[in-house]
Amino acid sequence: MMPRKIKENILLMGAIDWNRRLFDSLIPLPDGTSYNVYLIQGSEKTVLLDTVDPAMADVLLSQLKKVEKVDFVVSHHTEQDHSGAIPHVLEKYPDAKVITSSKGKGMIIDHLCVPEEKIVSVEDGEELSLGDKTLKFIYTPWVHWPETMVTYLKEDNILFSCDFFGSHIATTDMYVTDEGLVYEAAKRYFAEIMMPFRNIIKKNMQKISEYEINMIAPSHGPIYDKPDFIINAYVDWISDTPKNIVVLPYISMHGSTEKMVRYLVAALSKRGVKVHQFDLAVTDIGKLAITLVDAATIVIGTPTVHVGPHPNVAYAVKLANVLKPKAKFASVIASYGWGSKAIEQIADMIPNLKVEILEPVLVKGYPRENDFKALEKLADTIAEKHKEMNE
Repeated sequence: MMPRKIKENILLMGAIDWNRRLFDSLIPLPDGTSYNVYLIQGSEKTVLLDTVDPAMADVLLSQLKKVEKVDFVVSHHTEQDHSGAIPHVLEKYPDAKVITSSKGKGMIIDHLCVPEEKIVSVEDGEELSLGDKTLKFIYTPWVHWPETMVTYLKEDNILFSCDFFGSHIATTDMYVTDEGLVYEAAKRYFAEIMMPFRNIIKKNMQKISEYEINMIAPSHGPIYDKPDFIINAYVDWISDTPKNIVVLPYISMHGSTEKMVRYLVAALSKRGVKVHQFDLAVTDIGKLAITLVDAATIVIGTPTVHVGPHPNVAYAVKLANVLKPKAKFASVIASYGWGSKAIEQIADMIPNLKVEILEPVLVKGYPRENDFKALEKLADTIAEKHKEMNE
């Protein structure tokens, strides 16, 4: 990657990670990712906004060869993919200072072993003059760690947003060109990382709405030269109103649960309810997370394994509980051989979900006529609940 000009004396640097397929040893990255770094050269001071993952520090340093001086390195977020190469940058520029939020100072010391005397903490709304350019630092806590902030370049109306509005995509596009591709990647990013903090993000959205923003430059993915595209998407995603959608993750060991799932999906579809069905044996968990953003109802399908739910189902339920989607309803369809507490155990696993539990369907062995009638009743209930929700 070569430095690329955004505006006069504002450069995009960083690294494109084409081959990375897993983040935090947890999150799938089907399209790779990028670590965006921005260099702003004012008439008096030069600032580097964020760095790269330590594994690609050499890529960033090669781009800085002709940059004689960096006065400040801004750490919007302490996590390694943004701040991990700060020690390498400080080695090249020993007089540089690290700028971070008040909470970020201790985290940089703890996580990156940067000496305290090298760090300058700024308060919410504090400004830094670079001469002919002015940076304003805006606290955006829990996007997605407690210390996070963004930077607003006043003269050019650019918001450097770090993880906020980001998307995991490896691309040579500097700006968004394929809105469909970026929309899905950004929604996946929101679902996996931001959704648990949806209510706090609402407040952060209100804060940035006070500024005229001509461009949003995140630290992952392409730059938004039409910022309304991603701002409007976030307004939708953080809203409290889910859509007429059911998400149905399931596992079937011997066919009973899958028979029930297929029947319920058909019954819901007949009633005008959209369903996203996921076989957890083969599902990209990120796709499941995306659909949770909008879903009004979550239905869990599971066989019984040693009295409880299948381990893959337990993982998906744990995920939903952690992500805290805005779903209003939940239910379980389960099968068992000789005894089951799968329904009770699943209910105990979702304390974070503020949902109404709809009557579950529990089947011994293979489903029969009465079981299908119970599934019809569940479909009726879901369709009616969704209708009432939108009235």
